[in-house]
Amino acid sequence: MPIQPSDFKYISEFIKNASGIVLQPGKEYLVENRLEILSRNLKLENIETLVKKLQQATSSDLSQKVIDALTTNETSFFRDKHPFESLKKAILPDIIKKRSAIKQINIWCAASSSGQEPYTIAMVLKEMSYLLENWKINFIASDISEEMLERCRQGIYTQMEVGRGLPPNLLPKFFSRHQNSWQVKPDLRKMIDFRSFNLCKQWPFMPSMDIIFLRHVLVYFNDSMKKEIFGKVRRLLKPDGFLFVGSGDNPEILDKNFIRKEFSTSACYKIVSP
Repeated sequence: MPIQPSDFKYISEFIKNASGIVLQPGKEYLVENRLEILSRNLKLENIETLVKKLQQATSSDLSQKVIDALTTNETSFFRDKHPFESLKKAILPDIIKKRSAIKQINIWCAASSSGQEPYTIAMVLKEMSYLLENWKINFIASDISEEMLERCRQGIYTQMEVGRGLPPNLLPKFFSRHQNSWQVKPDLRKMIDFRSFNLCKQWPFMPSMDIIFLRHVLVYFNDSMKKEIFGKVRRLLKPDGFLFVGSGDNPEILDKNFIRKEFSTSACYKIVSP
């Protein structure tokens, strides 16, 4: 049964208020498909029943389930490949040189989804461990979805998931067999502090960051919210730090305090020097 216009309007307003994600007209099919699955899982008659329960909800449990269902979680290991080549070949060597006195690096992956991106970053760091001996690495990865965060912490992926983007030689190095799937080895899982984080609400305290990954998430926000997020990122990023965004994002358009930095394989952004 197609989603009713009034239900789509309510869901659109709900998800915007809860997460900042804008569901424009034309996204009815996405909402319908995902909420149909959620309705079946909750043994509800249809989407209309789900929306009524959401309107009457006295706890946050159903609200979180709807947020989890509607936040896009499509990702893969080493997605787009080139940013991670720049991280390994140019950015980490630069940060390591500049932080040699304090031997500490702070990294934030701001939209961890099901964990492939933060674990990719962790694998790059592990591959460079010969340069990071006795260093302290503070690595925070965050997401709005509690369901996805639990997946991240478990680090369990199907054969198809590890087959998407993960170099074959890294599978036995960083994963162990887990029944019919693969699990990230404990030493890699322990590197990352997975946290619940809503980019559109008040941000909790975090240390100043050397590297921030903010990829494949801003596309779901309007320009006003993007500008607000870039302002917060700018205040969190160290003056000589690096910001990675998705290929369709351009901080310079909304915040003139960012400047594009080109590398041989990709680009990222830095804060404009005073």
